[in-house]
Amino acid sequence: MNTLAIKQHPQALNVQYTDESLVVELVDGRTISVPLVWFPRLAHASKKQLRNWELLGDGEGIHWPDIDEDISVHGLLLGTQSTQKTTDVSFDGFRCRSIHSTD
Repeated sequence: MNTLAIKQHPQALNVQYTDESLVVELVDGRTISVPLVWFPRLAHASKKQLRNWELLGDGEGIHWPDIDEDISVHGLLLGTQSTQKTTDVSFDGFRCRSIHSTD
């Protein structure tokens, strides 16, 4: 008996946020919701920065140019979290950010 292997390329259609979650709608009708704290750059971004996103390729990934963050849809489906830790300090309306790899 032969089976047909179908390659799936999950693609994002839309991105939304709650105070705690990143919510990605896929073209196949599924919705992925993950905690923003999984992605420190997103967790510390302003609402304006979060709204400025673009799809990579045919929706295989999402890019936030203001904070230089890229996330793959495949990684979201696997539950992959960022490997970066962010320490964020604010003073007088300015934000200083130090990013450290956990590797």
